[in-house]
Amino acid sequence: MEKKKIITRRKAIITGLTSLGGLILASCSRPLPPTYNNILRMGDNLTYVAHRALLPGQSLAKEYSYSDISSFPATGTTNPADSSKETFNETYERHFKNGFAEWSLPIEGSVSKPGAYSLADLQKFSSHSHITRHTCEEGWTAIAKWTGVPLSTILKSVGILPSARFVNFYSYDGWIDSIDLLDAFHPQTILAYGMNDRALAVQHGAPLRLRVENQIGYKSMKYLEKIVVTDEFVDTGDIGWAWYVGM
Repeated sequence: MEKKKIITRRKAIITGLTSLGGLILASCSRPLPPTYNNILRMGDNLTYVAHRALLPGQSLAKEYSYSDISSFPATGTTNPADSSKETFNETYERHFKNGFAEWSLPIEGSVSKPGAYSLADLQKFSSHSHITRHTCEEGWTAIAKWTGVPLSTILKSVGILPSARFVNFYSYDGWIDSIDLLDAFHPQTILAYGMNDRALAVQHGAPLRLRVENQIGYKSMKYLEKIVVTDEFVDTGDIGWAWYVGM
């Protein structure tokens, strides 16, 4: 009679770590996530390494037709112009009241030509549109059409330096996040100023938001305030969210 195989928690952990090690060894030529040594972010290790090893570097997220566009909730939105909220930002409120006419996006750091881009400046570049599915960390999904300028176009315009490795995003509602250059130069990664053929609404991040179509929704930061290109990873500490959440 064959004995039943009992999988203990210890064995499961060892098996999981062994599988992770195999992925790392199989993809030793690929970079590890910058959070690799952070024990609280071990999920990044498996997700980042597996995603980079199993998928080509510029694999596209699925695009949909116009008829697939769905209702799109704005859950968790904290309008920086709302003075009753902790995320209130006086500068954003001033831009909001002025219809963002004087708003601009500074781009600085490891670049040869730092500068600031108004909405009109961004709209002078060739635009890119795609209809993709937004997958929220809360479990819901929605499909929308996004229009904007490819992030790669702007990075080329400011001339990122050879030492650059990360693109950091700062928002008016207090968020800081980053992506690596592989995602920054992904053809579907855009700075979006339009949604469903209309100007981006405040609840969806006006006047400009990031769209990273190959990662979970919270990486597509709203209310962009500035972009800083860096040579080193800017660790904002453990805030309960993984740094890399590829799909």
